[in-house]
Amino acid sequence: MGTPELQLLHLAREALYLALLLSAPPLLASFLTSLITSALQSATQVHDQTLTFVPRLAVVLLTLALAGPWIGVQLVRFASRLLAALPAVVG
Repeated sequence: MGTPELQLLHLAREALYLALLLSAPPLLASFLTSLITSALQSATQVHDQTLTFVPRLAVVLLTLALAGPWIGVQLVRFASRLLAALPAVVG
């Protein structure tokens, strides 16, 4: 591919992209849940902290349970590419 510095830069860029990609499902689920509960709280004028925290926690856990296998596959693929490229970067 090129010099070890370019390979290292490519791996770092890929790691940052992967971190963004894998964090997107739970973050988006949390955002949408917060948006919906805020609208419901504004409509009913019931402002309790547990009404925002508990549904958001439940939705994030459900999202992680559903997206967990996909996240695991992506992490294993990246780790295998990283370990395969390690000798070229180090030596």
